[in-house]
Amino acid sequence: MFENFEIQDWIIMGTLLLCTLFQVYWYARYLAAPARRLRKQKKATPQELTTNSPTETPGVSVILSAHNESDNLAHYLQALLTQDYPEYEVIVVDDGSEDSTREIIERYSTHDPRLHMTFVPYGARIGSTKKLALTLAAKAAKYDFLLLTDADCVPASNHWISEMMAGFGYGLPVTGEGKDLVLGFSPYFETQGHVNRLIRFDTLFNGLHYLGAALCRHPYMGVGRNLAYRKSLFFKSGGFTRQMTSRAGDDDLFVNHVATPANTAVVLSRDSFVWSPAKQTFKEWWQQKRRHLSVSPSYKPSTKFRLTVEPLTRGLFYAAVIAAVILSITNYQSPITSYQLPITNYQLPILPLLAVALFLFRWILQTALINVSARRMGLRRFSMFTILWFDIVLPLVNLWMLIVPQRKLKW
Repeated sequence: MFENFEIQDWIIMGTLLLCTLFQVYWYARYLAAPARRLRKQKKATPQELTTNSPTETPGVSVILSAHNESDNLAHYLQALLTQDYPEYEVIVVDDGSEDSTREIIERYSTHDPRLHMTFVPYGARIGSTKKLALTLAAKAAKYDFLLLTDADCVPASNHWISEMMAGFGYGLPVTGEGKDLVLGFSPYFETQGHVNRLIRFDTLFNGLHYLGAALCRHPYMGVGRNLAYRKSLFFKSGGFTRQMTSRAGDDDLFVNHVATPANTAVVLSRDSFVWSPAKQTFKEWWQQKRRHLSVSPSYKPSTKFRLTVEPLTRGLFYAAVIAAVILSITNYQSPITSYQLPITNYQLPILPLLAVALFLFRWILQTALINVSARRMGLRRFSMFTILWFDIVLPLVNLWMLIVPQRKLKW
């Protein structure tokens, strides 16, 4: 059947098999890790959850930076002040706002002494005033545990602080006793439209990736909308000293430099989620995505290698499938690359059949793993064709953003 294969046939078939094996391994090990963790926690007994659980609840400093966020603060700040946690404070840093941000914070603080405000000095000459804002808040924080979010975010429940503190080993269920860094998940609200669907899929896929990598002892990033670490870790590592020249990176780049398998925990309960509204236009999402990708060249070499291999094998897989189909069309019913069905005289091309079979296998596996994870996280699932479309388009978008020169990034 294969004895008459030519060199290009062997190259295409080898590429297909190797890329498929890697993709299956990557999906099963990393992308499915959050779903496995949720399944394990669901099956855990109350006795297992309470083992070695500390009884104390240390204080927490919730930190967010606000730049012209008066509308969002008016909608979401109350949710931060009504958390079911015994001892915490909320620090809002006014980062040069020109709207009524400061007035709203002051109004809330008169009714709740746990709310504090500081501000970035006017005219600060620095690459990222947000990093300066977070640094000022960390210095002003009363407690050693810092829990970060954004002004346009709202916790999924009033147990958000408790759930995130479980990552440090306090409360129930215990997930990471003695940890210094806790990674949470922050999905976007669902609305109508293709852009919203694109953003929600991209967020879920990236979330499963970085959370799954951390669960597999390869933490490399976090998202500032839902991230916690010890104040001592922040200052011991130098804070944002190494990232001050870049406008982004206050979350993922910082985590990339300080996270280790030993000091990082992951929290996946639905009550630990922090929700936020997605960008409404493709242009707004493009700017946001480009800002996030702009710091990826500063990742550790090992992280850059891991982040490159998966999309590379994905692209090679699709290229090999297309090449196999094109080759079968140009060599239609060629006896060299075909297999004659018994009884009939119809010639079946071997290479495109293998390519289509592997394509369908990967597509079904990918859809199943992503949607199982979405269901266990309480998120809406995606159709097979939506997943296929974004699986092809998003890597091309990321590649374009990385190689095409960009204009000056906004805050």
